Amino acid sequence: MPPITLPPILTPQLLNYIRKHPSVPPHTWYFISAAVLAILNRPDEITTVYERAIEIDSLPGGHTAEHEERLKISRRIREALVKTSAVGGVPKTINALLALKEVTPIELQDKSYEFSPTGRRNEMYHSPMPEILTRGQTFFDNIYGKISKRVMGQMERSGTEDLGLIARLTYSYVLSNTSVLSPAETSFVMIAGLIPQDVNPQLKGHLRGALNGGATKDEVKAVRDIAIRICEASGMKMIDSSVAAGWGWREEVADL
Repeated sequence: MPPITLPPILTPQLLNYIRKHPSVPPHTWYFISAAVLAILNRPDEITTVYERAIEIDSLPGGHTAEHEERLKISRRIREALVKTSAVGGVPKTINALLALKEVTPIELQDKSYEFSPTGRRNEMYHSPMPEILTRGQTFFDNIYGKISKRVMGQMERSGTEDLGLIARLTYSYVLSNTSVLSPAETSFVMIAGLIPQDVNPQLKGHLRGALNGGATKDEVKAVRDIAIRICEASGMKMIDSSVAAGWGWREEVADL
Protein backbone atom coordinates (compact mmCIF):
# COMPACT_ATOMS: atom_id res chain seq x y z
CA MET A 1 0.00 0.00 0.00
CA PRO A 2 1.48 3.41 -0.95
CA PRO A 3 1.98 5.94 1.85
CA ILE A 4 -0.94 8.22 2.61
CA THR A 5 -0.61 11.73 1.21
CA LEU A 6 -1.65 14.21 3.87
CA PRO A 7 -2.84 17.75 3.23
CA PRO A 8 -0.14 20.39 3.79
CA ILE A 9 0.10 22.21 7.10
CA LEU A 10 2.42 25.04 6.09
CA THR A 11 0.58 27.16 3.58
CA PRO A 12 2.51 30.05 2.00
CA GLN A 13 0.50 32.41 4.20
CA LEU A 14 1.41 30.57 7.41
CA LEU A 15 5.07 30.30 6.44
CA ASN A 16 5.17 34.00 5.72
CA TYR A 17 3.53 34.78 9.07
CA ILE A 18 6.07 32.67 10.96
CA ARG A 19 9.09 34.07 9.13
CA LYS A 20 8.02 37.68 9.57
CA HIS A 21 6.69 37.51 13.12
CA PRO A 22 8.08 40.69 14.69
CA SER A 23 9.00 39.09 18.02
CA VAL A 24 10.46 35.78 16.88
CA PRO A 25 14.24 35.95 17.49
CA PRO A 26 16.39 36.11 14.34
CA HIS A 27 17.40 32.80 12.76
CA THR A 28 15.06 30.70 14.87
CA TRP A 29 11.79 30.40 12.95
CA TYR A 30 12.90 27.39 10.94
CA PHE A 31 14.12 25.20 13.79
CA ILE A 32 11.16 26.12 16.00
CA SER A 33 8.81 25.12 13.18
CA ALA A 34 10.75 21.90 12.59
CA ALA A 35 10.47 20.93 16.26
CA VAL A 36 6.68 21.36 16.24
CA LEU A 37 6.36 19.37 13.01
CA ALA A 38 8.53 16.56 14.34
CA ILE A 39 6.23 16.11 17.33
CA LEU A 40 3.19 16.28 15.03
CA ASN A 41 4.82 13.41 13.11
CA ARG A 42 4.95 15.41 9.88
CA PRO A 43 8.56 14.99 8.74
CA ASP A 44 7.38 15.68 5.19
CA GLU A 45 6.62 19.26 6.22
CA ILE A 46 10.06 19.73 7.78
CA THR A 47 11.57 19.46 4.31
CA THR A 48 9.41 22.42 3.23
CA VAL A 49 10.72 24.47 6.16
CA TYR A 50 14.31 23.57 5.41
CA GLU A 51 14.16 24.32 1.70
CA ARG A 52 12.51 27.65 2.43
CA ALA A 53 15.10 28.51 5.09
CA ILE A 54 18.17 27.87 2.96
CA GLU A 55 16.54 29.72 0.07
CA ILE A 56 15.41 32.81 1.97
CA ASP A 57 17.68 33.09 5.00
CA SER A 58 21.06 32.59 3.33
CA LEU A 59 23.20 35.69 3.46
CA PRO A 60 24.12 37.56 0.28
CA GLY A 61 27.75 38.25 -0.45
CA GLY A 62 29.09 35.52 -2.66
CA HIS A 63 29.39 31.76 -2.72
CA THR A 64 31.42 31.39 0.49
CA ALA A 65 29.08 33.48 2.62
CA GLU A 66 26.05 31.66 1.20
CA HIS A 67 27.57 28.24 1.86
CA GLU A 68 28.51 29.09 5.44
CA GLU A 69 25.04 30.43 6.20
CA ARG A 70 23.33 27.39 4.68
CA LEU A 71 25.61 25.12 6.68
CA LYS A 72 24.70 27.04 9.84
CA ILE A 73 20.98 26.69 9.09
CA SER A 74 21.40 22.97 8.38
CA ARG A 75 23.23 22.36 11.63
CA ARG A 76 20.81 24.38 13.71
CA ILE A 77 17.75 22.57 12.40
CA ARG A 78 19.44 19.18 12.88
CA GLU A 79 20.42 20.08 16.44
CA ALA A 80 16.87 21.22 17.19
CA LEU A 81 15.55 17.86 16.03
CA VAL A 82 18.11 16.03 18.17
CA LYS A 83 17.06 18.06 21.21
CA THR A 84 13.39 17.50 20.42
CA SER A 85 13.98 13.84 21.28
CA ALA A 86 14.25 14.90 24.92
CA VAL A 87 10.53 15.71 25.05
CA GLY A 88 9.08 13.81 22.09
CA GLY A 89 11.03 10.58 21.92
CA VAL A 90 13.69 9.22 19.60
CA PRO A 91 11.40 7.63 16.94
CA LYS A 92 9.98 10.97 15.77
CA THR A 93 13.46 12.50 15.75
CA ILE A 94 14.71 9.61 13.60
CA ASN A 95 11.90 10.10 11.09
CA ALA A 96 12.46 13.85 11.03
CA LEU A 97 16.24 13.67 10.54
CA LEU A 98 16.01 11.03 7.83
CA ALA A 99 13.42 13.08 5.95
CA LEU A 100 15.63 16.16 6.32
CA LYS A 101 18.65 14.29 5.01
CA GLU A 102 16.78 13.49 1.79
CA VAL A 103 16.66 17.19 0.84
CA THR A 104 19.97 18.32 2.37
CA PRO A 105 22.78 18.77 -0.16
CA ILE A 106 25.71 16.46 0.60
CA GLU A 107 28.03 19.40 1.23
CA LEU A 108 25.71 20.57 4.02
CA GLN A 109 25.72 17.24 5.85
CA ASP A 110 28.15 16.42 8.65
CA LYS A 111 29.83 13.08 8.00
CA SER A 112 30.05 10.51 10.78
CA TYR A 113 33.38 10.17 12.58
CA GLU A 114 34.62 13.46 11.11
CA PHE A 115 34.15 17.02 12.40
CA SER A 116 31.20 17.38 14.76
CA PRO A 117 29.77 20.85 15.46
CA THR A 118 28.49 19.62 18.83
CA GLY A 119 31.46 17.52 19.93
CA ARG A 120 29.09 15.00 21.54
CA ARG A 121 31.12 12.00 20.42
CA ASN A 122 34.15 13.41 22.22
CA GLU A 123 32.01 14.15 25.29
CA MET A 124 30.66 10.61 25.27
CA TYR A 125 33.96 8.77 24.93
CA HIS A 126 36.70 11.13 26.08
CA SER A 127 35.35 13.71 28.53
CA PRO A 128 35.11 12.77 32.23
CA MET A 129 31.50 11.83 32.99
CA PRO A 130 31.32 13.89 36.24
CA GLU A 131 32.24 16.99 34.22
CA ILE A 132 29.35 16.49 31.78
CA LEU A 133 26.92 15.56 34.56
CA THR A 134 27.82 18.72 36.46
CA ARG A 135 27.21 20.78 33.32
CA GLY A 136 23.83 19.13 32.94
CA GLN A 137 22.87 19.81 36.54
CA THR A 138 23.87 23.46 36.18
CA PHE A 139 21.78 23.74 33.02
CA PHE A 140 18.80 22.11 34.75
CA ASP A 141 19.14 24.41 37.77
CA ASN A 142 19.26 27.46 35.51
CA ILE A 143 16.08 26.45 33.70
CA TYR A 144 14.05 25.71 36.83
CA GLY A 145 15.63 28.27 39.12
CA LYS A 146 14.52 28.14 42.74
CA ILE A 147 12.24 25.14 42.16
CA SER A 148 14.91 22.97 40.49
CA LYS A 149 15.47 20.77 43.57
CA ARG A 150 11.74 20.20 43.95
CA VAL A 151 11.34 19.26 40.27
CA MET A 152 14.24 16.81 40.35
CA GLY A 153 13.03 15.46 43.68
CA GLN A 154 9.60 14.71 42.21
CA MET A 155 11.21 12.64 39.48
CA GLU A 156 13.49 10.82 41.87
CA ARG A 157 10.51 9.98 44.12
CA SER A 158 8.22 8.99 41.24
CA GLY A 159 8.28 5.36 42.25
CA THR A 160 11.55 4.71 40.50
CA GLU A 161 14.68 6.79 40.87
CA ASP A 162 15.53 5.86 37.28
CA LEU A 163 13.30 8.69 36.06
CA GLY A 164 15.63 11.17 37.73
CA LEU A 165 18.64 9.40 36.24
CA ILE A 166 17.14 9.63 32.75
CA ALA A 167 16.55 13.34 33.26
CA ARG A 168 20.15 13.86 34.41
CA LEU A 169 21.54 12.00 31.40
CA THR A 170 19.29 13.89 28.98
CA TYR A 171 20.16 17.29 30.38
CA SER A 172 23.85 16.44 30.55
CA TYR A 173 24.51 14.90 27.16
CA VAL A 174 21.72 16.35 25.03
CA LEU A 175 20.27 19.62 26.29
CA SER A 176 23.19 21.31 28.05
CA ASN A 177 25.39 21.07 24.97
CA THR A 178 25.06 24.63 23.63
CA SER A 179 27.64 24.48 20.87
CA VAL A 180 24.98 24.99 18.19
CA LEU A 181 21.88 26.27 20.01
CA SER A 182 22.09 28.68 22.95
CA PRO A 183 20.32 28.03 26.28
CA ALA A 184 17.40 30.26 25.24
CA GLU A 185 17.19 28.60 21.82
CA THR A 186 17.22 25.19 23.48
CA SER A 187 14.24 26.29 25.57
CA PHE A 188 12.47 27.42 22.39
CA VAL A 189 12.87 23.88 21.07
CA MET A 190 11.43 22.46 24.30
CA ILE A 191 8.44 24.84 24.13
CA ALA A 192 7.83 23.96 20.49
CA GLY A 193 8.02 20.26 21.27
CA LEU A 194 5.75 20.35 24.33
CA ILE A 195 2.85 22.44 23.00
CA PRO A 196 1.60 19.76 20.56
CA GLN A 197 1.55 17.20 23.39
CA ASP A 198 -0.85 19.01 25.74
CA VAL A 199 1.49 18.74 28.73
CA ASN A 200 1.09 22.03 30.56
CA PRO A 201 2.99 21.06 33.74
CA GLN A 202 6.18 20.53 31.73
CA LEU A 203 5.51 23.45 29.39
CA LYS A 204 5.23 25.92 32.26
CA GLY A 205 8.74 25.09 33.43
CA HIS A 206 10.26 25.63 30.01
CA LEU A 207 8.40 28.88 29.35
CA ARG A 208 10.05 30.21 32.50
CA GLY A 209 13.27 28.43 31.62
CA ALA A 210 13.52 30.40 28.38
CA LEU A 211 13.43 33.63 30.39
CA ASN A 212 16.10 32.25 32.72
CA GLY A 213 18.19 31.44 29.65
CA GLY A 214 18.13 35.01 28.41
CA ALA A 215 15.03 35.26 26.21
CA THR A 216 12.61 38.17 26.52
CA LYS A 217 8.95 37.74 27.43
CA ASP A 218 7.91 38.85 23.94
CA GLU A 219 10.22 36.28 22.35
CA VAL A 220 8.83 33.46 24.47
CA LYS A 221 5.26 34.48 23.67
CA ALA A 222 6.13 34.59 19.97
CA VAL A 223 7.54 31.05 20.06
CA ARG A 224 4.38 29.88 21.83
CA ASP A 225 2.23 31.67 19.26
CA ILE A 226 3.81 30.14 16.17
CA ALA A 227 3.82 26.67 17.74
CA ILE A 228 0.09 26.95 18.45
CA ARG A 229 -0.61 28.21 14.93
CA ILE A 230 1.20 25.27 13.37
CA CYS A 231 -0.71 22.87 15.64
CA GLU A 232 -4.03 24.49 14.74
CA ALA A 233 -3.16 24.26 11.05
CA SER A 234 -2.60 20.52 11.57
CA GLY A 235 -6.12 20.16 13.01
CA MET A 236 -5.50 20.49 16.74
CA LYS A 237 -8.18 22.31 18.71
CA MET A 238 -9.63 22.61 22.20
CA ILE A 239 -11.34 19.35 23.20
CA ASP A 240 -14.57 19.48 25.17
CA SER A 241 -14.43 17.78 28.55
CA SER A 242 -17.20 15.42 27.48
CA VAL A 243 -15.07 13.93 24.70
CA ALA A 244 -13.14 10.82 25.74
CA ALA A 245 -10.33 11.22 23.23
CA GLY A 246 -9.26 13.48 20.40
CA TRP A 247 -6.58 15.53 18.71
CA GLY A 248 -6.11 18.71 20.68
CA TRP A 249 -5.77 20.38 24.06
CA ARG A 250 -7.75 19.66 27.23
CA GLU A 251 -7.03 23.12 28.60
CA GLU A 252 -5.68 26.44 27.41
CA VAL A 253 -2.02 26.21 26.47
CA ALA A 254 0.10 27.50 29.34
CA ASP A 255 1.42 31.03 29.04
CA LEU A 256 3.72 33.32 30.97
